[in-house]
Formats: sequence, structure tokens, C-alpha cells
Amino acid sequence: MPALLAARCRPPCTSRSPNRPLVLVIEPGPTPASVPLGGPTAERAPLRAGEQREQVGTCEQREQAGNETPSSPVAIVTGASRGIGAAVAARAAAAGFAVVVNYSADTAGAANVVREIRNDGGTAVALQADVSDAAQVTRLFDAAAALGPVTAVVNNAGVTGDLIGPLVDVPAETIKRVLDVNVAGVLFMCQEAQRRMSTLDGGAGGAIVNISSTATKAGSPGTWVHYAASKGAVDVLTVGLATEAAPHGIRVNAVAPGSTNTGLHAAAGMPDRVAKLSPTVPLGRGAEPDEVAAAVMWLLSGEAGYVTGIVLPVSGGR
Repeated sequence: MPALLAARCRPPCTSRSPNRPLVLVIEPGPTPASVPLGGPTAERAPLRAGEQREQVGTCEQREQAGNETPSSPVAIVTGASRGIGAAVAARAAAAGFAVVVNYSADTAGAANVVREIRNDGGTAVALQADVSDAAQVTRLFDAAAALGPVTAVVNNAGVTGDLIGPLVDVPAETIKRVLDVNVAGVLFMCQEAQRRMSTLDGGAGGAIVNISSTATKAGSPGTWVHYAASKGAVDVLTVGLATEAAPHGIRVNAVAPGSTNTGLHAAAGMPDRVAKLSPTVPLGRGAEPDEVAAAVMWLLSGEAGYVTGIVLPVSGGR
């Protein structure tokens, strides 16, 4: 039994409420080299009242996934506990995907996203993984496969370092973390997605959408040059991989949001940043996460079946 799935198995929970959010925290088996997806020292946010942290084991996978049909197409959305990722997860579920709500640390936020999807009749599970760790990415896909074939991957997880200022003042460890998550994390996710989805290797094919940023246009001087640089790398990755993945039945595109009303700016210390930038936007306001999610879902859909290798701005004309 693979170490990832060697968790202790418990009897089926026949009394589970269909509306109770499902939070899957994957624990390692006894193999010494195995560590939790969050790493050996990762802290987990406390669960809300009525929620329950669960393990994944081979005898439990059907129970853990609820009553999902094994053949349902699966969409993995990284960084989906809030903001754009949460909006994409909700739309993907409404479109008929079984959704993997990936998160790094916000257990409660991920549980809330799952709860809302399930209350609306959709299928979703929450899986914790740090995408900057290639081994955790592999385990994420292993766990997602319990729901069905993965045919859609949205690489939304991204960080700014929670600060705003000129590049010269950004600590080295912050730059490294931003590049680890925003660049290496997307690379690792794309690698594993192609391995699983490739029609040349028995996969079902599908689509990858990377979340970039219009910050790449001017480079975000004085605020997030390091972040803008990481998103520039995502754009180049998207174009190059689109050509490589096409023979494998996989389309690769990116969505580049402009200023969007999420918690990203507040976390960096500028909660009013979107409002301040609004006068520079032809449409006169920032985007809502659901508007960005709509563009993502179009690129995942059959309506965009002849679209690959593009970076689609969703920026109000800015």
C-alpha cells in the first residue's frame, strides 16, 4: 500500500450528514520518508464547530468522497479557500465537476467553500497541500484520483509575501517563497497534470488554466516587482507548455486578472488598493472574483476547445 494511503482506517461513518463539509487532511503511513502534505511542522487552523478532520485510507476513500460517482470529471483548484480560487471552485462544481478545493493553511476557509458547494448540490472535497513541494503535489493528485479522472487543473495558488514596497527592500526569504509558490508550484502542478491527463499515456485529456496577473505589463514598480516577475514566468510557462501539451490532448491557457476585490491587498497592508486604482481602470472599478472565475471556466469549457497558449486579461481594460 502506498505510504500516502497507509493511514489507519476507521469504520464507515454511516451517520454523516450530507450537508456537513468534508475536510480531507492526508496523513502519511509508517514509511519514514513520508510526511504530511503540509510538512512535518505545518500548523492547521482550528476547524469550525461541527466540522471534522478526516484521514484518507484505501478502505475509506469512497466514504471520504461522499457519494460521488467515481467517473465524474475532477477539477483541482489550488489556493481555493478564498478569493478567485473559491469562486472558480464554486463555478466548476456548478458545471458538473467534482472539485478538489486545495488549500495550504486555511482549513476553515476551505471547509466553508466545500460546505457551500455541497449545500448547492455540488461535489467537493478539501485537500491540503503546499504546491511548492513536488512530493506534496504528487500526493494531491493521488488523492484527487479517488474522485475520478482529473480533467481540469486551475493553478491559482499564489503569494505576494504580504508586503508592499520597492524590490530593494524585499527580504531574500520573501523573494524565495514567492518564487517557490508562484513559479515552482505552477511548474510542479503542470508536470503532474500532464502525467495524469495525457491521452498518450491513457489519460482523458483536459485543460490547465494558470492564474497570472496584469502586473506583468508594467512590473508593479514600488509595490510588487517580485510578484510581477513571478507572474511573468507563469505567462512564459503557459505559452511554452501549450505547445508541448497539445499532442497529449491538453490545452494550456492563463487568465491575467487586474485589480480584484480579494484579501490579497489587505494581507499586504493596503486594503484600499483596489479602490485607489479604480480611477485608472477604463471600466472604473476593480474586478470581482466571480468575474475572473467566469473567464477561467470558459477556458476550461468545450467552447474554448480550439484555444490554447493564450493569456487572457480580465482587467476592465487596464
